[in-house]
Amino acid sequence: MPQILVDHSSDLDLDHAGFVKEVHGLIAEVIDTTVADCKTVFRPAAQYAVGDGTDGHAVVLVEIKILAGRSAGQRAELTARVLTVLEALVRVPAALGVEVTELDRETYRVVRHPGHRAG
Repeated sequence: MPQILVDHSSDLDLDHAGFVKEVHGLIAEVIDTTVADCKTVFRPAAQYAVGDGTDGHAVVLVEIKILAGRSAGQRAELTARVLTVLEALVRVPAALGVEVTELDRETYRVVRHPGHRAG
């Protein structure tokens, strides 16, 4: 169920596999879910700016979507721990942001689609 969306500067050398391993594991620790249920999408951005765009800072913005019902404390812990992972992985000056948002349990659905095979 957790959806992790990572928008980042396209020229940033971000260890995607390391991020996934760390973040999926800690999400499973903080909220009632499994690593297998976590899904991450990396979206490199060719155009980005911090401030007036002249300082050369990179950008990493992470949104973690989880089912509603977790406490504010759990969401805050998740935010803090993901930010710590980012601080360890990003080796250049960067603006780092993490937000945990909630998905409506009544309307959110996800399926594991097997795909279609040519017959």
